[in-house]
Amino acid sequence: MTADAERRSQVAGAVALLRRPGAIAVLTGAGVSAASGVPTFRGPGGLWRSHRPEDLATPEAFARDPVMVWEWYDWRRQRIAAAAPNAAHDVLARWSRRWPGLTFVTQNVDGLHERAGSRGVLRLHGSIWQVRCAEGCGPGQTSWRLDDTPLTTLPPPCRHCGGVARPDVVWFGEPLDAEVFDQALDAVARATTVLVVGTSAQVYPAAALIAHHAGRGARVIEINPDQTAMSGRADVLVRMPAEAALPAIDAALAD
Repeated sequence: MTADAERRSQVAGAVALLRRPGAIAVLTGAGVSAASGVPTFRGPGGLWRSHRPEDLATPEAFARDPVMVWEWYDWRRQRIAAAAPNAAHDVLARWSRRWPGLTFVTQNVDGLHERAGSRGVLRLHGSIWQVRCAEGCGPGQTSWRLDDTPLTTLPPPCRHCGGVARPDVVWFGEPLDAEVFDQALDAVARATTVLVVGTSAQVYPAAALIAHHAGRGARVIEINPDQTAMSGRADVLVRMPAEAALPAIDAALAD
């Protein structure tokens, strides 16, 4: 079978599952934003190949050197601000409007799904555009949006107490927001088809969303050019980048 024929077969398999009756859940990772110029974490050239997570994305790192951590996040925020949603984001945004029963779960913190127009996105790891007091002051540890790029002060001050603010993202060693994770679990449990796009499936508990429900009635489509920890559990593998696979699937759904 030629490479083109193999890709057509993979797309057809994904279309067949997406046309099944029932709810659809979509889980996305950093690979969805790669074509927008947002660096991934574990793929070729990923951020964790040149930086250690414990140096930049842990509470201990922030306590040790908040300026260094914020320099890294400020660089990432500038890269994301200069990026635009790609074809993968656009297709998923259309699907979120086309299928009211579709639930969107993302590990990404870049906000490109929302910029593309996706509705009801459950953000497992928070948002790089939200910040909160590092000391937990304010009512309910309220976070607020901070769009300035580049930031004029590192670290930025807490607007409530004047202390140090931190990114409102989930760092290694921190728990996910329990309410958001419960909503994601419920969505995957109810889904008849689960689409896993652009994630290495190595970060838990996000990866557990699929691992727990694969083989329990839900059929799994994986879109990723690379083999992942989830590939063995998928019913359909689409070995293409998200920005190529999703438009191809969308076009085939329209036929």
